Amino acid sequence: MVRILGIDPGSRVTGYGVVELDGGRARAVAWGCIAPPPGPFTGRLHAIFEGVRDVVSTHQPAEAAVEEVFVHRNVAAALKLGQARGAALCAATAAGLPVAEYAPGVVKQAVTGTGRASKAQVAYMVRALLAIREPLAADAADALAVALCHGQHRGRPR
Repeated sequence: MVRILGIDPGSRVTGYGVVELDGGRARAVAWGCIAPPPGPFTGRLHAIFEGVRDVVSTHQPAEAAVEEVFVHRNVAAALKLGQARGAALCAATAAGLPVAEYAPGVVKQAVTGTGRASKAQVAYMVRALLAIREPLAADAADALAVALCHGQHRGRPR
């Protein structure tokens, strides 16, 4: 049995999801969003770091997985996302967790069967795979998808 922390980083909202894998079965342990308060960007980065650190402390995952940065058009937004991702990565590695990184298309492929799935499709499949009845915030669903993706790929050479 292994417990995996999935992280969907964002400078305004960082999603997290903790999944426990036992053989071929997956169970959602916890999920949610870290929403830093408005204010200086450095304060938001600190809140992301602290939030991930608290999730690790509370749920004791053995491994972590983070979604890679996707750059579409806005370079400034991509830089901020990269910094938020760095804060989350630092928190996970400071806790001694091995961290894997996955491209968004790989995560979508692992959960839905297609690398071009919509956010709604990802959320639907995450809820179905983990038997979650209540609606999920998009960032939390994405984080759970990252954890499930890592569960499929862990131990494989990349």
